[in-house]
Amino acid sequence: MGSTASGKSGTWRNWGGNVTVRPAREVTPASVDELAAAVRQAAEDGLKVKAVGSGHSFTAIAATDGLSIRPQLLTGIRNIDRKAMTVTVEAGTPLKRLNMALAREGLSLTNMGDIMEQTVSGATSTGTHGTGRESASLAAQITALELVTADGSVLTCSEKESPEVFAAARIGLGALGIVTAITFAVEPVFLLTACEEPMPLDRVLAEFDQLRTENEHFEFYWFPHTGNTNTKRNNRSAGPPQPVGQLAGWFEDEFLSNGVFHAAQLLGRAVPAVVPTVARISSTALSARTYTDIPYKVFTSPRRVRFVEMEYAVPREALVDTLRELRAMVDRSGLRVNFPVEVRTAPADDIALSTASGRDSAYIAVHMFRGTPYQEYFTAAERIFTAHEGRPHWGKVHTREADYFAGVYPRFGEFTALRDRLDPDRLFQNDYLRRVLGQ
Repeated sequence: MGSTASGKSGTWRNWGGNVTVRPAREVTPASVDELAAAVRQAAEDGLKVKAVGSGHSFTAIAATDGLSIRPQLLTGIRNIDRKAMTVTVEAGTPLKRLNMALAREGLSLTNMGDIMEQTVSGATSTGTHGTGRESASLAAQITALELVTADGSVLTCSEKESPEVFAAARIGLGALGIVTAITFAVEPVFLLTACEEPMPLDRVLAEFDQLRTENEHFEFYWFPHTGNTNTKRNNRSAGPPQPVGQLAGWFEDEFLSNGVFHAAQLLGRAVPAVVPTVARISSTALSARTYTDIPYKVFTSPRRVRFVEMEYAVPREALVDTLRELRAMVDRSGLRVNFPVEVRTAPADDIALSTASGRDSAYIAVHMFRGTPYQEYFTAAERIFTAHEGRPHWGKVHTREADYFAGVYPRFGEFTALRDRLDPDRLFQNDYLRRVLGQ
């Protein structure tokens, strides 16, 4: 998924294609000891160190011109504790592999995002999340973490062991150390029934609180230039399983969502004037459907159309106003937005730099097809999000800096103080961390 170095030059590109970097050195350690030794060696040689997962971040959070650590050999389940209902997994394990392995064991995560190409450490370190009334982000499901710190030692943390590290390192941005293993809370595998249904935007906004409180997982996509949305409600079900039929699944997920959608994107990029017409057609092409399956088959879907994304978490009570402002801005601007806006929610959590830290949150994600100019749209959207004290996703496009974060994260100082303690010489520094965390 876009993380492979192209040729011998050692140039690395992210999935969105908007970040390119040439590290001085790359290692693919086969054990935690090898990784720790590589960190110590880099420190001796005066190289900065970054771990890079599958490259699904649109920011340069994993970029380095120093030592790039590739975790693809650190994969698989280390331990399943059925009494505690936890699973410990190596940091480089892709979410897809974790989900499938858990399902074979009759287990599941409680909640997850809609993409599962990322590594568990990359996804949690950037605060990846799905949507949920009670259940929060991937990082909020972590019960213990193992990381290699700047001096090359291995540190384990949990609510009981080094709790102050645990409070921050679950979403550590790669600033506190290299995560080598993660312990997640799991539960016996269950069934979810998904109801996907088109609904007018005005109705969704008018009934938003009700839709959110009546469903365990509620999200919707709004198609700019139209008053149309597609809503998705996922709730636990007693069964029986009724998966999406193979032909219907191919038509909805591959042909409509990826194939036709891709063609529409290419057309919109070439002839921006047709975008509103295409949006009206695409937003009415989706029909209602209901299916029941195990969680990862309901929560996640393939993403073959490449895009660039900005996502902000706003206080949940500010969602309706924020979206109305976004809609008015698009209508006023003459912009041609060819990608739906995605809206999800999360309950408050207790992680220092979580986008939902200490407040119930709603997420608004704006996307543009890869290769389409996105700056004007994202800049105008960001102005609206920040007016509501929005917090940007750490792995998605934004222009905020440390002084802004100090204002919107009550526990920002707690995180930077811990970083001073764990990485005083800034071994894990890069340009992105310099910008968002300050010196």
